[in-house]
Amino acid sequence: MTTTISEIRGAIETKMDQSIAAFKNNLTKIRTGRANPALLDVVQVDYYGAMVPITQVANVSLIDSRTISVQPWEKSLGAKIEKAIRDSDLGLNPASMGELIRVPMPAMSEERRREMTKLVRHEAETAKIAIRNLRRDANEAVKKLVKDKLASEDDQKRAEGDVQKVTDRHIAAIDQLVTAKEAEIMAV
Repeated sequence: MTTTISEIRGAIETKMDQSIAAFKNNLTKIRTGRANPALLDVVQVDYYGAMVPITQVANVSLIDSRTISVQPWEKSLGAKIEKAIRDSDLGLNPASMGELIRVPMPAMSEERRREMTKLVRHEAETAKIAIRNLRRDANEAVKKLVKDKLASEDDQKRAEGDVQKVTDRHIAAIDQLVTAKEAEIMAV
């Protein structure tokens, strides 16, 4: 249980940083016109009865800006990896070339690009809601300290101002990430 205003502020800042890290991670999974090995992180492969991430059974890298290569560590997994990529909802069509699996990135239509930017904005709004909820929790914790006579009302006003500044900074960081991702998606 946090007992001081500085502890509350430190905890809230850490949690907001974690929210932004989670948002960045979600952004890497949103497809742009360019190839990105992190795109395949969501793909699960059947490995002797257990579903494991593709990165645990193969080496995933870039051949060029529009092609991902997947090198299975065991030859017998090639077909399973290919099927897992094809069955994922990423809209990718892998092609096997001996032991190497090439995953070309199809060009995105204008309509698909707009859908992707909507998805980015939705993810951003979810992240902003998480940050605003953290702000509310911090302000309630400070109010409880004042109610329990562990802090003064002046301390409460100062703490709420500090929490708002931290919130504004994190919201601005999300907006910057959204702008950069939208530019990346809309670039042909």
